[in-house]
Amino acid sequence: MTDLPAFQFGFPGPLRDALVAAVLDGTKTTTTGLVQDWVLDGDPLPAEGDRAAVVDSDDRPVAVIELTYVELRRLGDVDARHARDEGEGHDTVAAWRAGHEEFWHGEDYRGWLDDPAFTVDDDTTAVLQRFRVVERL
Repeated sequence: MTDLPAFQFGFPGPLRDALVAAVLDGTKTTTTGLVQDWVLDGDPLPAEGDRAAVVDSDDRPVAVIELTYVELRRLGDVDARHARDEGEGHDTVAAWRAGHEEFWHGEDYRGWLDDPAFTVDDDTTAVLQRFRVVERL
């Protein structure tokens, strides 16, 4: 086990399972969150050098990652490299954006926010994170 903070990709279930598998096989080396996620949780924004334990859908730690790059960026300014390195098979920024909007506009995320009408736009501030796996647990 680890005493590091938990790093959760999406919500428990098939999406998280797929994202964790992509982290473990090296396909996924970036991720994107919204600044509001940290604000709502009352957590500080992530920083380069931070380490965390990636957890699976059963909240079991499966790997330790280290952030190698963190940037705040408008959603409208996300580039193709970041989108591709998320490891979800998106070959264009438009495809990446559509997939992420499906998540952010979905029932789980809107329910977590308690805002059934929440939407993102080009000016929504995102937290782009690049990471490396430093240990498999």
